[in-house]
Amino acid sequence: MALPVVLLILSLSSFSLLTPTQCRGRSQRLTLNYYQKSCPRFQQIMQDIVTNKQITSPATAPGALRLFFHDCLIEGCDGSVLVSSTPFNKAERDSDINLSLPGDAFDVVVRAKTALELVCPAVVSCADILAVATRDLVTMMGGPFYNVKLGRRDGLISKASHVEGNIPMPTMSMTQLIQIFASRNFSVQEMVALSGAHTIGFSHCSEFSKNIYNFSKKSQYDPSYNPRYAQGLRSACADYQKNSSVSVFNDVMTPNKFDNVYYQNLGKGLGVLSSDHALYLDPRTRPYVEMYAGNQNAFFEAFRRTIEKLSVYGVKTGRRGEIRRRCDAFNN
Repeated sequence: MALPVVLLILSLSSFSLLTPTQCRGRSQRLTLNYYQKSCPRFQQIMQDIVTNKQITSPATAPGALRLFFHDCLIEGCDGSVLVSSTPFNKAERDSDINLSLPGDAFDVVVRAKTALELVCPAVVSCADILAVATRDLVTMMGGPFYNVKLGRRDGLISKASHVEGNIPMPTMSMTQLIQIFASRNFSVQEMVALSGAHTIGFSHCSEFSKNIYNFSKKSQYDPSYNPRYAQGLRSACADYQKNSSVSVFNDVMTPNKFDNVYYQNLGKGLGVLSSDHALYLDPRTRPYVEMYAGNQNAFFEAFRRTIEKLSVYGVKTGRRGEIRRRCDAFNN
């Protein structure tokens, strides 16, 4: 699989005064005020849609954050994960690991796109909508505000076959996880900072059931777990084989707040996934876990820098992409 790995050098420029139509075919740059003239109500519409959706569906914030990660790590931040499959193409969202992506996350993008198309037709990309929605939702949950440069085009490729092995999975070794991020020019420290996204959201029991049921001849559960926590997980997940939607919070202490408690939990054996425990147990990552556990400001600053970097990974501009009429289908 050929992944776009070039990080664009981004800066404010006179292109910020041009509309997407005027820039068509040119190598435009992302800017903070890209829609200032072409869609002046962009930010307000986004805030209204995102706020209303999060109030009615609290799972939206962690869902959007996960959706954004899964989008950016495959093909770059180009909205490719939003595309639906057709009889001729199995799209990213139908790869095995993406089948559990929450519907609320897709829905907030669709709602925003619908509202923006009424005011600014064929102007705002689905990739920009997902990037801004994610930032606004993280902030609503108490997380750090970070800048989102705009002007992404929507990608023209979405294939499920490009996903396997290129999205972090809880069953992967720490070396495999580090390699996935290193191949995209992200350091070990940046990987640990992005892992802090687990401070909100949940994991399905099927993702870690092997760790808490019949783990070995000596123990029913992985000894990395706090014993009482392991018993709690076993009770919470008792029906997971009958109901695949059964899940638990990633952060048992403050599940609805974006903070550094996730890292504090890891040192107490309160991680949910194997990859969570590995972050604390592996000497390559543990120093950063301990740093962020002891200093929320350090975590917020690292997360802000790293997600800004992630948000421009592999972006498409000019003729390398399009402005989709609807987010779940290519224009042609």
